[in-house]
Amino acid sequence: MNKRFKGVVVPMVTPLTERYAVDKAAVEKIMVNLQANEAMPFILGTTGESTSLSLAVKKDYVNEAVRLKSADTVLYAGISSNCLEESVEFANFCFDAGVDAVAATLPSYYTLSDDQMKQYFEQLADQLNGPLIIYNILATTRMSIPLAVVEELSYHHRVVGIKDSERNTDRLYDSLALWADRPDFSHFMGWAARSADALLRGSDGLVPSTGNLCPGIYRDLLKAVQDGDEERAYAHQHQSDVFGQLYQAGRTLGDSLAALKVLMQEYDLCGTTMMPPLQSLPMSEDISLRTALAELVEKEAIQL
Repeated sequence: MNKRFKGVVVPMVTPLTERYAVDKAAVEKIMVNLQANEAMPFILGTTGESTSLSLAVKKDYVNEAVRLKSADTVLYAGISSNCLEESVEFANFCFDAGVDAVAATLPSYYTLSDDQMKQYFEQLADQLNGPLIIYNILATTRMSIPLAVVEELSYHHRVVGIKDSERNTDRLYDSLALWADRPDFSHFMGWAARSADALLRGSDGLVPSTGNLCPGIYRDLLKAVQDGDEERAYAHQHQSDVFGQLYQAGRTLGDSLAALKVLMQEYDLCGTTMMPPLQSLPMSEDISLRTALAELVEKEAIQL
Protein backbone atom coordinates (compact mmCIF):
# COMPACT_ATOMS: atom_id res chain seq x y z
CA MET A 1 0.00 0.00 0.00
CA ASN A 2 1.29 3.41 -0.93
CA LYS A 3 -0.57 5.74 1.38
CA ARG A 4 -0.05 9.46 1.01
CA PHE A 5 -0.05 10.14 4.73
CA LYS A 6 2.74 8.11 6.29
CA GLY A 7 6.32 8.13 7.54
CA VAL A 8 8.03 10.31 10.12
CA VAL A 9 6.05 13.46 10.91
CA VAL A 10 7.73 15.76 13.41
CA PRO A 11 5.47 17.97 15.57
CA MET A 12 7.53 21.14 15.31
CA VAL A 13 8.10 23.52 18.19
CA THR A 14 7.03 27.09 17.55
CA PRO A 15 10.28 29.09 17.55
CA LEU A 16 9.63 32.55 18.97
CA THR A 17 11.46 35.83 19.19
CA GLU A 18 11.69 37.59 22.54
CA ARG A 19 8.65 39.64 21.45
CA TYR A 20 6.62 36.46 20.85
CA ALA A 21 6.63 36.63 17.07
CA VAL A 22 7.47 33.67 14.86
CA ASP A 23 11.24 33.35 14.54
CA LYS A 24 11.36 32.84 10.79
CA ALA A 25 15.08 32.14 10.64
CA ALA A 26 14.62 29.34 13.16
CA VAL A 27 11.63 27.92 11.27
CA GLU A 28 13.89 27.61 8.23
CA LYS A 29 16.66 25.90 10.19
CA ILE A 30 14.25 23.36 11.67
CA MET A 31 12.55 22.60 8.36
CA VAL A 32 15.85 22.23 6.53
CA ASN A 33 16.96 19.78 9.20
CA LEU A 34 13.73 17.79 8.89
CA GLN A 35 13.91 17.68 5.11
CA ALA A 36 17.54 16.51 5.26
CA ASN A 37 16.37 13.62 7.43
CA GLU A 38 13.30 12.68 5.37
CA ALA A 39 10.83 13.90 8.00
CA MET A 40 7.65 15.86 7.38
CA PRO A 41 6.69 18.94 9.44
CA PHE A 42 3.57 19.18 11.59
CA ILE A 43 3.12 22.73 12.87
CA LEU A 44 0.75 24.07 15.52
CA GLY A 45 0.28 20.88 17.47
CA THR A 46 0.81 20.22 21.17
CA THR A 47 4.59 20.54 20.88
CA GLY A 48 4.02 23.81 19.02
CA GLU A 49 2.20 25.43 21.98
CA SER A 50 -0.76 25.97 19.66
CA THR A 51 -3.37 26.67 22.32
CA SER A 52 -1.33 29.67 23.52
CA LEU A 53 -0.80 31.32 20.14
CA SER A 54 -2.83 34.16 18.66
CA LEU A 55 -4.48 33.68 15.27
CA ALA A 56 -2.04 36.20 13.76
CA VAL A 57 0.97 34.20 14.96
CA LYS A 58 -0.57 30.97 13.71
CA LYS A 59 -1.20 32.41 10.25
CA ASP A 60 2.32 33.80 10.11
CA TYR A 61 3.71 30.36 10.97
CA VAL A 62 1.56 28.68 8.31
CA ASN A 63 2.68 31.11 5.63
CA GLU A 64 6.34 30.69 6.51
CA ALA A 65 6.13 26.88 6.60
CA VAL A 66 4.37 26.81 3.24
CA ARG A 67 7.00 29.13 1.77
CA LEU A 68 9.76 26.80 2.90
CA LYS A 69 8.23 23.42 2.04
CA SER A 70 9.90 21.48 -0.74
CA ALA A 71 8.03 19.80 -3.57
CA ASP A 72 8.11 16.42 -1.84
CA THR A 73 7.12 17.74 1.60
CA VAL A 74 3.73 16.90 3.07
CA LEU A 75 2.89 19.73 5.48
CA TYR A 76 0.50 19.15 8.39
CA ALA A 77 -1.07 21.83 10.62
CA GLY A 78 -3.07 21.68 13.83
CA ILE A 79 -6.42 23.47 13.84
CA SER A 80 -7.73 22.56 17.30
CA SER A 81 -10.00 25.04 19.03
CA ASN A 82 -12.91 24.95 21.45
CA CYS A 83 -14.91 26.82 18.79
CA LEU A 84 -16.00 24.78 15.77
CA GLU A 85 -16.29 27.84 13.52
CA GLU A 86 -12.74 28.94 14.38
CA SER A 87 -11.36 25.48 13.53
CA VAL A 88 -13.20 25.43 10.21
CA GLU A 89 -12.07 28.92 9.21
CA PHE A 90 -8.46 28.32 10.19
CA ALA A 91 -8.34 24.91 8.51
CA ASN A 92 -9.57 26.35 5.22
CA PHE A 93 -7.06 29.20 5.54
CA CYS A 94 -4.38 26.50 5.88
CA PHE A 95 -5.58 24.66 2.79
CA ASP A 96 -5.73 27.86 0.76
CA ALA A 97 -2.17 28.68 1.85
CA GLY A 98 -0.81 25.27 0.79
CA VAL A 99 -1.04 22.97 3.83
CA ASP A 100 -1.67 19.35 2.79
CA ALA A 101 -3.63 18.03 5.78
CA VAL A 102 -4.91 19.34 9.09
CA ALA A 103 -5.24 17.67 12.49
CA ALA A 104 -7.79 18.35 15.22
CA THR A 105 -8.28 17.24 18.79
CA LEU A 106 -11.58 17.25 20.59
CA PRO A 107 -12.62 20.58 22.14
CA SER A 108 -11.39 20.28 25.72
CA TYR A 109 -13.70 22.23 28.02
CA TYR A 110 -16.81 20.03 28.23
CA THR A 111 -16.85 16.29 28.77
CA LEU A 112 -18.40 14.80 25.64
CA SER A 113 -20.40 11.64 25.04
CA ASP A 114 -19.40 9.22 22.29
CA ASP A 115 -22.17 10.56 20.07
CA GLN A 116 -21.11 14.17 20.68
CA MET A 117 -17.53 13.30 19.73
CA LYS A 118 -18.70 11.67 16.51
CA GLN A 119 -20.99 14.56 15.59
CA TYR A 120 -18.27 17.12 16.32
CA PHE A 121 -15.79 15.55 13.92
CA GLU A 122 -18.51 15.03 11.30
CA GLN A 123 -19.52 18.69 11.53
CA LEU A 124 -15.89 19.71 11.26
CA ALA A 125 -15.02 17.41 8.37
CA ASP A 126 -18.15 18.36 6.42
CA GLN A 127 -16.97 21.97 6.20
CA LEU A 128 -13.31 21.41 5.31
CA ASN A 129 -11.70 21.84 1.92
CA GLY A 130 -9.08 19.16 2.51
CA PRO A 131 -8.02 16.08 4.50
CA LEU A 132 -8.56 15.82 8.27
CA ILE A 133 -6.58 13.71 10.74
CA ILE A 134 -8.25 12.95 14.07
CA TYR A 135 -5.87 13.67 16.95
CA ASN A 136 -6.49 11.64 20.11
CA ILE A 137 -4.59 12.95 23.14
CA LEU A 138 -6.02 12.02 26.51
CA ALA A 139 -3.27 13.91 28.38
CA THR A 140 -4.56 17.34 27.30
CA THR A 141 -8.22 16.91 26.35
CA ARG A 142 -8.91 14.58 29.30
CA MET A 143 -11.00 12.47 26.93
CA SER A 144 -10.21 9.35 24.92
CA ILE A 145 -11.95 8.99 21.57
CA PRO A 146 -13.29 5.41 21.48
CA LEU A 147 -11.99 3.28 18.64
CA ALA A 148 -15.56 2.49 17.61
CA VAL A 149 -16.16 6.21 17.09
CA VAL A 150 -12.95 6.59 15.09
CA GLU A 151 -13.88 3.56 12.99
CA GLU A 152 -17.22 5.15 12.04
CA LEU A 153 -15.52 8.46 11.25
CA SER A 154 -12.85 6.74 9.18
CA TYR A 155 -15.32 6.31 6.33
CA HIS A 156 -15.99 10.04 6.03
CA HIS A 157 -14.49 11.19 2.73
CA ARG A 158 -12.47 13.95 4.45
CA VAL A 159 -11.15 11.87 7.38
CA VAL A 160 -7.86 10.27 6.33
CA GLY A 161 -6.23 9.10 9.54
CA ILE A 162 -5.63 9.27 13.25
CA LYS A 163 -2.71 10.50 15.28
CA ASP A 164 -2.99 8.65 18.57
CA SER A 165 -0.94 9.85 21.55
CA GLU A 166 -2.76 7.84 24.20
CA ARG A 167 -0.43 5.65 26.24
CA ASN A 168 -2.41 2.45 26.03
CA THR A 169 -0.87 -0.69 24.54
CA ASP A 170 -4.17 -2.54 24.12
CA ARG A 171 -5.59 0.45 22.26
CA LEU A 172 -2.55 0.50 19.97
CA TYR A 173 -2.88 -3.17 19.06
CA ASP A 174 -6.66 -2.92 18.58
CA SER A 175 -6.16 0.15 16.36
CA LEU A 176 -3.74 -1.64 14.10
CA ALA A 177 -6.03 -4.64 13.86
CA LEU A 178 -8.63 -2.24 12.46
CA TRP A 179 -6.54 0.00 10.20
CA ALA A 180 -3.13 -1.44 9.36
CA ASP A 181 -4.50 -2.83 6.10
CA ARG A 182 -6.82 0.05 5.25
CA PRO A 183 -5.54 1.75 2.06
CA ASP A 184 -7.62 4.87 2.73
CA PHE A 185 -6.95 5.48 6.44
CA SER A 186 -3.59 6.09 8.14
CA HIS A 187 -2.51 5.37 11.70
CA PHE A 188 0.18 7.57 13.24
CA MET A 189 1.79 6.68 16.57
CA GLY A 190 2.13 9.68 18.86
CA TRP A 191 3.50 7.68 21.80
CA ALA A 192 7.23 7.69 21.09
CA ALA A 193 8.05 4.87 23.51
CA ARG A 194 6.05 2.47 21.32
CA SER A 195 7.37 3.66 17.97
CA ALA A 196 9.08 0.41 16.99
CA ASP A 197 6.18 -1.73 18.21
CA ALA A 198 3.69 0.34 16.24
CA LEU A 199 5.64 0.27 12.98
CA LEU A 200 6.40 -3.43 13.25
CA ARG A 201 2.68 -4.13 13.68
CA GLY A 202 1.66 -2.05 10.69
CA SER A 203 1.35 1.57 11.77
CA ASP A 204 1.83 4.01 8.91
CA GLY A 205 3.95 6.56 10.72
CA LEU A 206 5.32 8.27 13.80
CA VAL A 207 4.82 11.73 15.30
CA PRO A 208 7.71 12.09 17.80
CA SER A 209 8.45 15.42 19.47
CA THR A 210 12.05 14.28 19.98
CA GLY A 211 12.34 14.43 16.20
CA ASN A 212 12.77 18.21 16.57
CA LEU A 213 16.22 17.46 17.97
CA CYS A 214 17.22 14.22 16.27
CA PRO A 215 14.95 13.33 13.32
CA GLY A 216 17.55 10.93 11.96
CA ILE A 217 16.77 8.43 14.73
CA TYR A 218 13.23 8.04 13.42
CA ARG A 219 14.28 7.94 9.77
CA ASP A 220 16.63 5.09 10.65
CA LEU A 221 14.02 3.33 12.81
CA LEU A 222 11.53 3.42 9.96
CA LYS A 223 14.14 2.14 7.51
CA ALA A 224 15.03 -0.72 9.87
CA VAL A 225 11.38 -1.79 10.03
CA GLN A 226 11.08 -1.58 6.24
CA ASP A 227 14.17 -3.78 5.98
CA GLY A 228 12.68 -6.31 8.42
CA ASP A 229 15.50 -5.74 10.91
CA GLU A 230 13.81 -5.80 14.33
CA GLU A 231 17.08 -5.72 16.26
CA ARG A 232 18.15 -2.52 14.53
CA ALA A 233 14.66 -1.06 14.98
CA TYR A 234 14.78 -1.60 18.72
CA ALA A 235 18.30 -0.16 18.88
CA HIS A 236 16.91 3.07 17.43
CA GLN A 237 13.95 2.80 19.80
CA HIS A 238 16.47 2.82 22.65
CA GLN A 239 18.01 6.01 21.29
CA SER A 240 14.57 7.60 21.09
CA ASP A 241 13.85 6.58 24.67
CA VAL A 242 17.03 7.99 26.18
CA PHE A 243 16.79 11.33 24.37
CA GLY A 244 13.10 11.61 25.21
CA GLN A 245 13.74 10.89 28.87
CA LEU A 246 16.44 13.56 28.93
CA TYR A 247 13.93 16.40 28.58
CA GLN A 248 10.66 14.71 29.61
CA ALA A 249 11.42 12.67 32.74
CA GLY A 250 10.18 14.33 35.91
CA ARG A 251 8.74 17.33 34.06
CA THR A 252 5.24 18.47 33.23
CA LEU A 253 4.33 18.56 29.55
CA GLY A 254 4.84 22.34 29.43
CA ASP A 255 8.22 22.19 31.15
CA SER A 256 9.33 19.38 28.84
CA LEU A 257 8.65 21.62 25.85
CA ALA A 258 10.77 24.35 27.40
CA ALA A 259 13.51 21.79 27.98
CA LEU A 260 13.28 20.64 24.35
CA LYS A 261 13.93 24.19 23.15
CA VAL A 262 17.00 24.34 25.38
CA LEU A 263 18.36 21.21 23.71
CA MET A 264 17.55 22.57 20.26
CA GLN A 265 19.37 25.82 21.04
CA GLU A 266 22.51 23.79 21.69
CA TYR A 267 22.40 22.86 18.00
CA ASP A 268 21.49 26.38 16.85
CA LEU A 269 17.99 25.37 15.77
CA CYS A 270 15.94 27.86 17.79
CA GLY A 271 15.86 30.00 20.92
CA THR A 272 14.31 29.16 24.27
CA THR A 273 11.44 31.69 24.41
CA MET A 274 8.11 30.14 25.43
CA MET A 275 4.66 31.59 24.86
CA PRO A 276 2.91 32.39 28.17
CA PRO A 277 1.59 30.78 30.24
CA LEU A 278 4.59 28.49 29.65
CA GLN A 279 7.97 29.86 30.72
CA SER A 280 11.60 29.14 29.95
CA LEU A 281 13.53 26.93 32.35
CA PRO A 282 15.42 28.45 35.31
CA MET A 283 19.07 29.05 34.46
CA SER A 284 20.38 26.35 36.80
CA GLU A 285 18.14 23.74 35.17
CA ASP A 286 19.03 25.04 31.72
CA ILE A 287 22.77 24.58 32.36
CA SER A 288 22.44 21.09 33.86
CA LEU A 289 20.28 20.01 30.91
CA ARG A 290 22.88 21.15 28.38
CA THR A 291 25.58 19.26 30.27
CA ALA A 292 23.44 16.13 30.34
CA LEU A 293 22.86 16.42 26.58
CA ALA A 294 26.59 16.58 25.84
CA GLU A 295 27.19 13.52 28.03
CA LEU A 296 24.39 11.59 26.37
CA VAL A 297 25.53 12.38 22.84
CA GLU A 298 29.01 11.14 23.71
CA LYS A 299 27.69 8.02 25.43
CA GLU A 300 25.34 7.08 22.60
CA ALA A 301 27.91 8.05 19.95
CA ILE A 302 25.19 9.64 17.83
CA GLN A 303 25.55 12.54 15.44
CA LEU A 304 22.75 15.07 15.85
